[in-house]
Amino acid sequence: MPPQTEASADRRTQILRAAMVCFAKRGFHQTSMHDISDEAGISVGLIYRYFASKEAVISALAEDHKKELGELLERARSAPTLLDSLEILLTAHCCENQPQMHCAFVVDLFAEAGRNPSIANLVRDVLETGMAGVTEVIARAPEMRDPPHGMKPREVTELIFAAARGSMMRDVLEHAQVSAAERRERQLKVVRQLWRLLFAYANEPALA
Repeated sequence: MPPQTEASADRRTQILRAAMVCFAKRGFHQTSMHDISDEAGISVGLIYRYFASKEAVISALAEDHKKELGELLERARSAPTLLDSLEILLTAHCCENQPQMHCAFVVDLFAEAGRNPSIANLVRDVLETGMAGVTEVIARAPEMRDPPHGMKPREVTELIFAAARGSMMRDVLEHAQVSAAERRERQLKVVRQLWRLLFAYANEPALA
């Protein structure tokens, strides 16, 4: 890979954005390096200067997502309440420039993981990073001094992630365009309902 100058970093970002668009539209198997080059508006040869294969592109996308997760978890750790933390974590995808495409990419990534052991390892790595971070946030929360229904922090995390994946699947299936604000409000409703189910005994903050 070329030295990570500002220009090469910009080019790398351009390639990865184009790849995500292609993967979301066509799926991993149907996407070729030529498709990515066409979407990015650059030559295939230039892409190979940065990435040795399509799998290397997917790996780079996974690593970038881990970094984004780290930044998101830092914000969640700084939130004043557990509810605020969960709202930050579970509405982040609603603010993507193309949220429906982002969701389609993630769904296809999970599907590919069921067929490809190397992709499965990538997905597990990213997923474990996210779940470990969220578990830490939950474990430190005052609400967990009296665990809901006797659940451990990791079990609460697994429930939250299951709800988040369900919301993402619904977003993919919706063909109508939904604004980022509408998506965020809908996801906030899910987060707050889940929080009430888990921590019904807690003093709830006033919700707008």
